[in-house]
Amino acid sequence: MTLSEQRLGQLGEAVELRLGLRFPRDRWPDLARGVEAAARELGIEDIHSFLGRLLAASTENHEIQILASHLTVGETYFFRDENHFRILEEQILPPLIRSRRGTERRLRIWSAACASGEEAYSIAILLTQLIPDLADWNITVIATDINPRFLRKASEGVYSDWSFRNAPSWLKQRYFRQNKEGLFELLPHIKKMVAFSYLNLAEDAYPTLLSNTNATDLIVCRNVLMYLAPATAQEVIHRFHRSLRDGGWLLVAASETSHVLFSKFETVEFPGSFFYRKSSDQPGHVGASANGTVVEDGSFFPPFEFRFPPEQQSERATSISHQDLQPLLSETFEPENANAYKEALALYDEGRYSDAADKLNLFSSGEGTDTKALSLLARVYANQGMLGEAFACSERAIADDKLTPSLYYLRATILHEQNRVDEAVSSLKQALYLDPGFVLGHFALGNHALIQGRYKHAKKHFDNALQLLVRYPVEEVLPESEGITAGRLAEIIRSAIAWSSRNE
Repeated sequence: MTLSEQRLGQLGEAVELRLGLRFPRDRWPDLARGVEAAARELGIEDIHSFLGRLLAASTENHEIQILASHLTVGETYFFRDENHFRILEEQILPPLIRSRRGTERRLRIWSAACASGEEAYSIAILLTQLIPDLADWNITVIATDINPRFLRKASEGVYSDWSFRNAPSWLKQRYFRQNKEGLFELLPHIKKMVAFSYLNLAEDAYPTLLSNTNATDLIVCRNVLMYLAPATAQEVIHRFHRSLRDGGWLLVAASETSHVLFSKFETVEFPGSFFYRKSSDQPGHVGASANGTVVEDGSFFPPFEFRFPPEQQSERATSISHQDLQPLLSETFEPENANAYKEALALYDEGRYSDAADKLNLFSSGEGTDTKALSLLARVYANQGMLGEAFACSERAIADDKLTPSLYYLRATILHEQNRVDEAVSSLKQALYLDPGFVLGHFALGNHALIQGRYKHAKKHFDNALQLLVRYPVEEVLPESEGITAGRLAEIIRSAIAWSSRNE
């Protein structure tokens, strides 16, 4: 079906708004083919009605995912760009590993726009080579993409020879086994290191606890920004900056380097490549000179890991914003403290966690500190990787206010990341004892059971959550959810129940 130039122009604007993908006039034929293919897959015969829904932003999330699968191309292979991986292996990761070895042994790496997974698995393989006692570490490698087909392929971990072009000769022999069809299956211990999930870099909000995109040490996002509209690319880079902990690194393709776009970052030149670093004036964080010399750093906070298979991980997570936290301002604050708290909220929203902590510490060191300030300070410390301090703040908050369930929920997230799982579950149960209608408590307990393979227990908790969600309007944002609506959480839970039922 032929679409008018006016219609194609409108369609390009709608796709840019919803997906962030830019289709200039010379790519309109690709755009038309992609939309028509998506409509056929969805069983929509009237292409103009589908376009009308796109233009009105009334399409559902699964329709947007299918559209994305027809508009994106994933061209990748294992250890693509040898120089980038050499720098990671020799300059970036070893100092991180050395510094964490004496603390909590944690690393979090995010492969954004991961396509079919070769990049994320390459990072996981590199970590196994650099960390001989990997079993003693808490390693989080998250991989996100907008294309659900890519995510399904990535989660399967099965590849053809084409994915190994220019890859090291030892790769297949050490980390894959060939199946009857002649394809290469990734070994289970590498496969389980990576968690794949849907995330729309243009439309979804991040960093957020629910998507595991906060407090990252390294973000790899290559050959993506060039396809985004300039304003969208700038916003994505800003969110990446917030997602990184102080001293964290961002790696983009050589063709995407830009002094203007990455002005918030420190540009670090290595032989043949530029990396970007989130600067910190605090001692003990990653640092780099112009010649790429790296110094020591600290650790970070990965949140609860609500992991479903890729087709179940499409929640549109929303990060905690200044506006979300504004109601936490307490009338009990002195005017001077209230102003400092507001400033701390703004700094937190910008991802300036060290500065936010400094502001909060001006009035949170004494007795009787407002629990909301302690709660925010706990989050700030957690995002800096200071789990001990974060836990202490949550304990102080609970000591001052033993009847607020959200404080027990916050403490549970910190306990979980300290690998104190039983205590985390206990803290969630305390939250539910105080408020049996606390939806996220049931949801979190369901996910704990799901991760442990206790599918009947998971279904019980998920059913409880669904029954409670009926009370909420579909578009209402749930307390402590970081912006997720009741309707979206219900979709996630129903998908989780269906998946757990298939695995009982």
